[in-house]
Amino acid sequence: MKKLINTPDGVLADSLAGYAAAHPEVRVDPVNRIVYRATPKEAGKVALLSGGGSGHEPLHGGYVGLGMLDAAVAGEVFTSPTPDQVQEATKTVDTGAGVLHIVKNYTGDVMNFDMASELAAAEAGVQVETVVVADDVAVQDSLYTAGRRGVGTTVLLEKIVGAAAEEGRDLASVASLARRVNDAGRSMGMALTSCTVPAAGKPTFDLPDDQMEIGIGIHGEPGRHRQDLAPASEIAQLLVEPILADLDFTGAPVIAMLNGMGGSPLIELYLMYGEVAKLLSAAGVTVARPLVGNYITSLDMAGCSLTLLKADDEILKLWDAPVVTPGLRWGA
Repeated sequence: MKKLINTPDGVLADSLAGYAAAHPEVRVDPVNRIVYRATPKEAGKVALLSGGGSGHEPLHGGYVGLGMLDAAVAGEVFTSPTPDQVQEATKTVDTGAGVLHIVKNYTGDVMNFDMASELAAAEAGVQVETVVVADDVAVQDSLYTAGRRGVGTTVLLEKIVGAAAEEGRDLASVASLARRVNDAGRSMGMALTSCTVPAAGKPTFDLPDDQMEIGIGIHGEPGRHRQDLAPASEIAQLLVEPILADLDFTGAPVIAMLNGMGGSPLIELYLMYGEVAKLLSAAGVTVARPLVGNYITSLDMAGCSLTLLKADDEILKLWDAPVVTPGLRWGA
């Protein structure tokens, strides 16, 4: 294992310290491992909280700031944060208008966020709503989930719903929008290599040099199948076709995110997006807002994922609204 670390068990603490040093616009609680906005949202606005295991950066801490999250809770690499961590963040970010928990559909995350919301309500009177993101079309059930895994739509949802919260919408409205976005998003991923969790010291799974995994999860969970390596044009088909078969994306503007898994260079990601764009155009899908880069990763895994979100004028307006975070920034 070759990694830029001090010790395997100190990766998260050391990374959070570096994150705080690099981004004065956020505040890091090193004890509870929570990233907050340095300047809290004004009173009377709904707060957004997300989090999960580390290793998916910039998700979630990179999306704390104006127009997105109020805080992100960091578990150890690929490990859910504890209920105590989530409860602490929930109580801290509440301005009196309630808190929306945005939770990726992994069993530990769902359970711990649920426990935390109950504790925050009982002990501090915080009103909490929860949306569980479940957009991965690759498999119905996985090692970490009951039902579909929560992947790329999480990023788009945090941006869109974050803009709605900045407008001053109430908790019920923000939660309703979040569920609508979740229902309109679909994702599919693939891997050329495994990832290596620092504490494990070796690749999560073995993938021969001449094969790729189609439908991979963001923790290295198995996908639909393995097959021989193929040109990017064929890989694009393997990502696009299952998504379009699952939901009709014609007749509405679409937000399309071609996301790197952490180990593939941008030159390859843009090449892949070019292939995806041709397929979507041929299928009658109108991409109104493209996004290409590393937004929800799996440590050093080489590969990519595609997320499509069926939008409308309201969603596009919220997407275009100003955002100032380390991971996304425009309009301000």
